[in-house]
Amino acid sequence: MNMSNQSNMDTKSKLDFYERYRLVITVFVMATLISSVPAPVAADQSDERLKGLFERLKATPDPLEAQRIESEIWQIWIDCGQEDMNAVMEQGIRAMNMGQLKEAIAIFDRVVTELPDFAEGWNKRATVHYLNGDYSASVVDIERTLELEPRHFGAISGMGLIFMARGDEAGALQAFKAVLKIHPHARGAQFHVEELRKKLMSQGA
Repeated sequence: MNMSNQSNMDTKSKLDFYERYRLVITVFVMATLISSVPAPVAADQSDERLKGLFERLKATPDPLEAQRIESEIWQIWIDCGQEDMNAVMEQGIRAMNMGQLKEAIAIFDRVVTELPDFAEGWNKRATVHYLNGDYSASVVDIERTLELEPRHFGAISGMGLIFMARGDEAGALQAFKAVLKIHPHARGAQFHVEELRKKLMSQGA
C-alpha cells in the first residue's frame, strides 16, 4: 500500500471515529429526555426500583442523599441476578482494579457474550478498553450500554472522559452536562463542566 492511500485511510478512520462520537453524544441528549423511562429489557437495569431512585436522584437538594441514592443505583446495576455470573463480574472488577487489563477484557468478553442484555457488563468492558487506551472499542461498548440503560450516568461520564482524551472540549462539555441532567449532584461532572466552560471561554468558543 502506498503512503498516499495510507494517508487517505487514516483520514477516513479519524472522520469515522468522530462521526461515531457525535452519534453517541446525540444518544446522550436523547437519554436525558427519556431518563424517567425504564429500559424495556429483562436485565438488572429494568429493575422497577430504578424509576423511583432516578426520580429521587434528580429531585433531591441534598448532595449526601444523592450519594446514597447513587450507591443504591450502582448496587442494582451491578447485580445481573445470576450468582455465578455475579462472581465472574467480581473477578473482572478485581482484575481491572489490579491493572490486569488483558485478563479483565477476557472476563468481560465472557459476560457480554453470555449476558448480552446486561448493561453493566458492557459498561465495565468499556471502562477497561478506556484504561487500555482503546477509545474506539470503549465507544462501541458505551453505545451498547446506553441502548440498554439510557440513564447510565457512569457510561456518559466515560464518554466525556474520552472526548477530553481526544482534545474535544466541546463534546466533553455536552457529555458532562447530560450527566447532570440525570444526576445533578454528580461531583465529577460538576467539576468538569465548570473547568471546561472556563477553558472554552478562554478560547473564545
